Amino acid sequence: MQFSELNLNKPLLRALEDLDLTQPTPIQEKVFSFLMSGRDLAGIARTGTGKTFAYLLPLLRMWSFSKDKLPQILVLVPTRELVMQVVENTKALSTYMNFDVIGVYGGVNMKSQVMELQGGCDMIVATPGRFTDLAAAGALKVKNIKKLVIDEFDMMLDLGFRPQLDLIFNKIPERRQNLLFSATISEEVEDLIGEIFKTPIVL
Repeated sequence: MQFSELNLNKPLLRALEDLDLTQPTPIQEKVFSFLMSGRDLAGIARTGTGKTFAYLLPLLRMWSFSKDKLPQILVLVPTRELVMQVVENTKALSTYMNFDVIGVYGGVNMKSQVMELQGGCDMIVATPGRFTDLAAAGALKVKNIKKLVIDEFDMMLDLGFRPQLDLIFNKIPERRQNLLFSATISEEVEDLIGEIFKTPIVL
């Protein structure tokens, strides 16, 4: 299987070519058509299996340009390092698209992040704590969010982020596609899938 056999558009194929990537990893191949169908999905995947591209490729493929630059995609990750990594991967894949991504995380001045968000974007990558702080400050416009990705969910639970996640689920539109990635399936992962996912596919 080659990337050219997936339902990708020219801008994404060109970006993959620039990155010297021709073949999807097993998870990238497996996840693609499910995500494109709009179904909720929970994937069990460890770091290093290519799962960031597994969700970014279909999400960027489904994204449609909007002049108002209100975020349509929200990716939640547990740490600042992961925010930076997902932002970097998104920028690499969207080189040939008019697509803006902003990453926000704690431990830095919130004012500069508020100012950056005022310019608008298509996708936000955030740690749950900083997302809830910015939402409480009225700096986030969330009404257009159509896709939610919760990445490294088991690590989020270890870091005690569950209360913030619940706040976020209540704040963003109910009509959305939910994606969750975790290295393990625990009881808490199953509970969350049962609570917020609609007839999910579990891979």
